[in-house]
Amino acid sequence: MIQPQAAPEVDEDTRTAPILLVADPEPALVDELTVILGKEGVEVTGVADGAQALLQAGALRPDVVLVSASLPVIGAVEFIRAVRLTRAVPVLLGVGEGHAEQAVQALAAGATACVARPYRVPELLPLVQAAIVGDPGVRRTLVVGNVELDVNAYQVKVDGRIVHLPLREFELLHYLMRNAQRTVTREQIMRHVWNSTDTTSTNTIAVHVKRLRARLGDTDDQLIQTVRGVGYRLVERS
Repeated sequence: MIQPQAAPEVDEDTRTAPILLVADPEPALVDELTVILGKEGVEVTGVADGAQALLQAGALRPDVVLVSASLPVIGAVEFIRAVRLTRAVPVLLGVGEGHAEQAVQALAAGATACVARPYRVPELLPLVQAAIVGDPGVRRTLVVGNVELDVNAYQVKVDGRIVHLPLREFELLHYLMRNAQRTVTREQIMRHVWNSTDTTSTNTIAVHVKRLRARLGDTDDQLIQTVRGVGYRLVERS
């Protein structure tokens, strides 16, 4: 049996760029991050499974690690637990539909934050940069009226009470809260929340908004307001 070979250790004092280790089974996603983040001065090293990720985490001593929730061989949660035994490196977890429970377990195991997957560079880059410089503001909380959203813990509270949201509804609320008091179009929501340019799926948005209102107790549609023919606006209840 051929044993995996550990990469030579990197001298952290001679680095010219911060290193992001990306563990993801989809090469296309890794390639995209390599190109885009490379232009931002971040060196990306990609691996396809958790076993390789553990080897490279020890050898490269990356500044930040991004792991997919669907990591094969050694799962993301197990990887985070193993890394936390020896290093305090920031670990970001890439989550998609159906990964809500893994996100909770990963955060409990020591993950720094969760990010949407497929990855959206405008959302990912600030977290990577903040983690590299050790910015304590990497943990972000948004508050609009009686609704509080913890971006990194994937947690929502209404009047101090935790409200459990499916991942897509969490991302929808996150987007609306980031744009509080402003009207966002259905096209903008599809692009930023569903990562799609399909403008024929507006009924999908309406269904998710209806469910989100119910979970938040927005029975009179005064928190998430419908702007007819345009989209939605989240406002602080009067």
